[in-house]
Amino acid sequence: MKLTPKLIISLVITFFLSASLAYAIVPTGGSLISPKSDTATTKKSAGFSQFAGEPSTEACPLNGKLYTKSEKILWESRRPILTMIENHVDARPQSGLSYADIVYEAVAEGGITRFMGVFYCGAQGDTAKVGPVRSARIYFVNLAAEYNNPIYMHVGGGNCSAEQVGGPCTSNKKALALEELAKMGWRKAGGNDFDTISDIGYPVLFRDYNRLGDGKTLATEHTMVGSLPAAWKAALKRGYTGTDDKGKTWFSGFKLWKISSEGLVGQPATDIKYEFWKNYADFAVEWKFDQTTKEYLRNQGGAPQIDLETSKQITTSNVIVQFTKEEGPLDDHKHMFYAVIGEGTGLFFSQGQATEIKWKKTKQTERTIFMDKSGKEISFTPGSIWISILPIGNKVDYN
Repeated sequence: MKLTPKLIISLVITFFLSASLAYAIVPTGGSLISPKSDTATTKKSAGFSQFAGEPSTEACPLNGKLYTKSEKILWESRRPILTMIENHVDARPQSGLSYADIVYEAVAEGGITRFMGVFYCGAQGDTAKVGPVRSARIYFVNLAAEYNNPIYMHVGGGNCSAEQVGGPCTSNKKALALEELAKMGWRKAGGNDFDTISDIGYPVLFRDYNRLGDGKTLATEHTMVGSLPAAWKAALKRGYTGTDDKGKTWFSGFKLWKISSEGLVGQPATDIKYEFWKNYADFAVEWKFDQTTKEYLRNQGGAPQIDLETSKQITTSNVIVQFTKEEGPLDDHKHMFYAVIGEGTGLFFSQGQATEIKWKKTKQTERTIFMDKSGKEISFTPGSIWISILPIGNKVDYN
């Protein structure tokens, strides 16, 4: 090809246009999070059809629910992803809560609750999405520490905020979640702390302004979506797999909860109602027991709680209400603190029955154990487990 002056000028212009476009798409930090939707929004795409036709014969070690051998092969090569998912009214419906093995719920700030989903056995779909992903809180970090260095997915969190760069910390020490993650050795380059303001981005976490469909305007804070398959792929590259350096499974030494199909013997509990904060009706919870499926259907704010990905109402086999000491707001940032390390009381609901329980967690990395009044560890019914963390003294109605 003959390089005429005209052709050379054309090539130079093309080069600079391409470079400018690349810079506009990929930030200097290397994470690709565009100001608009990064991926086409596809609802009802949980991506579990690849397991259709296979019998469910393999028990999940976390909750006893049965899955296929193909799913077991996948989860055994991975470790759990614990994801912070918000519950602001404008963010509903959420994505992915229906395929979490365990879900924790507690107030994040101002009476607004937040979820931490434990995604492992039930989330092995090839397009499984979760969201909206939001920030970490210290008490959720203290619970996540039970899971032997899992992948912890979030967007920022409580930290030593300052009014100006280099200024004094304006956050209460009890609320410093990001600093605690660093102490634990999770928050480091190539670590298991998957945070967009650290060293993770697209395709693990990305913004989707159309996640609730065209015509639904979303504030930026309600748009972060997580891809579980992409997160497991990134975890593999970082060396976080189903086994450690010595070839032991991630749950080696991890306290597995007891699972039994015998059923709970207690008081009738086919309708359960409670609030996290009084008069915050949008976050009031009601569980209704389905005699056919033997599961509880979740209602929130007076309406069924739906999973965006499946368009179905969220259900669970087990509900724990864990009463803990509440402190806060602790500072100008309205940070809260729940004493999930220690011991206390609670209620356990399963198979339409209820019983009073006790709980104990001796230190950050120890498993929370739930016991009956005599001190014997309880057994969960095979299926998902929801744990609601309520302030001591809150009323729970059931019949």
